[in-house]
Amino acid sequence: MSIKQKIVEEIQNGETSLGIEFGSTRIKAVLVGSDFLPLASGNFEWETSLEDGIWTYSLEEIWRGLQYSYQKLFAEVKEQYGVTISKIGSIGFSAMMHGYMAFDKQGNLLVPFRTWRNTMTEEASKKLTDLFQFNIPQRWSIAHLYQAILNNEPHIEKLDFLTTLAGYIHWQLTDEKVLGIGDASGMFPIDVNTHNYDANMLGLFNQLPEVSLHSLDVEKLLPKVLLAGENAGILTAEGAKKLDVSGNLQAGIPICPPEGDAGTGMVATNSVAPRTGNVSAGTSIFAMVVLEKPLAKVHTEIDLVTTPSGDLVGMAHANNGYSDVDAWVNIFQQFAEAINVNIPRDLLYMGLYSQALLGDPDCGGILAYNYFAGENITGVSEGRPIVVRKPKSNFTLPNFMRAHLFTSLGALKIGMDILLKDENVKLDKLLGHGGLFKTPIVGQEALAAAVNTPVSVMKTAGEGGAWGIALLAGYLKNRETSSTLAEFLSKNVFAGYVAEEVKPDPKDVDGFEQFIHRYKNGIPIEQAAVDYLI
Repeated sequence: MSIKQKIVEEIQNGETSLGIEFGSTRIKAVLVGSDFLPLASGNFEWETSLEDGIWTYSLEEIWRGLQYSYQKLFAEVKEQYGVTISKIGSIGFSAMMHGYMAFDKQGNLLVPFRTWRNTMTEEASKKLTDLFQFNIPQRWSIAHLYQAILNNEPHIEKLDFLTTLAGYIHWQLTDEKVLGIGDASGMFPIDVNTHNYDANMLGLFNQLPEVSLHSLDVEKLLPKVLLAGENAGILTAEGAKKLDVSGNLQAGIPICPPEGDAGTGMVATNSVAPRTGNVSAGTSIFAMVVLEKPLAKVHTEIDLVTTPSGDLVGMAHANNGYSDVDAWVNIFQQFAEAINVNIPRDLLYMGLYSQALLGDPDCGGILAYNYFAGENITGVSEGRPIVVRKPKSNFTLPNFMRAHLFTSLGALKIGMDILLKDENVKLDKLLGHGGLFKTPIVGQEALAAAVNTPVSVMKTAGEGGAWGIALLAGYLKNRETSSTLAEFLSKNVFAGYVAEEVKPDPKDVDGFEQFIHRYKNGIPIEQAAVDYLI
């Protein structure tokens, strides 16, 4: 039997797994076979909207993107293998973590979806961090809830259920109000011993005077917490129609616990065991380090979340990734078009990124901030992308690109320094995935310089979280033969995978230290831009 014939039989017999992830700029669907390699994919490009000061996506766009990405995958399977998808072995959904989706008893959305990108909950974040003695970032769902209570928002009186974007999709397609523990850990703190919301903190929150006035029991508002591999429900007949508008997909398909993009990034890089870590670089950028023990102190720059199997993770999350790099690439593309030169976008990225390798170790004195939105790690409330230099700075294209590459890692480095230097966390390996690492070597060298640690990238780095949630869906089918998620990934998925490793160059490490010193000192410049560029 040929490889193609084998694939056709697996698709026809429903021996596949499907993962769909809602990223910041793209919804991606990936279908994998029994060997967990991608068979087909479908994408939908979208972007967040700023409406009345709130970063959001509409429900209409959410469903349009889900259906479009699935239909693109459906069409690719039909074209490549001549098969109409009707059965799938298992499905999983993941999405951007955190944020606030609030519903009434009838399932109506009470306020527009408030995404992770919003920095409007500073008061709630600080008060809850002090109350819990546990860092509660502004992005977290509980911070959004408490801020809405403090603001006396009228929708609180109708509130019946809170969830994340992944939890919402899962609920609509299965009728199950559940959430994977990794995503749940970005809603409310998790007790890693019980694998549930922290009971003491739930009590403290309910006893807050402002909360007591509304007679809220926060635990009843939150989704049920599930571990990777646990039963999370099946695709209902109505859900099948919502996902596949062609009507071919059958109901009854098992669906794994919905997860956040941080958890799927860990899975996609085989970084779920202690002393492993990964960096996901996209519109936002974050590092996940699986801890051997709790941190010694509370750090507002570090989130404490979990892997999809419930292990403690230190997360350094920067709101701003390489969106500003994309903006500058667009400028260079417009210049090329202005002089009638057609440069393929991939080649343009490769050319400009490669220039960064030729720059001075410290970027020639150039300083840039990539803040499209506020940045919690540095305490800046809004975004103002800027470039600053002295008259005698070495202003060249290599240094310009290097500065933008370094600044995309600037806030992340501050968080990672806390973990690796202040808390002395040990890392055996660090893997990168996401758009920053699609261009060979460049992103790896920059990250290795930032954290002074070898950085590896697998050939699947570009597949990202959609592949990660497809693997979690596959784990649901293989749970009985694999005792832990880490064992499943190591034995069934990544056995034989070779990761390309880049070790830090001492000159680049020193250069990044000079850059980050300039970066920290220059924060008032960025704040002034926020204050005066209105």
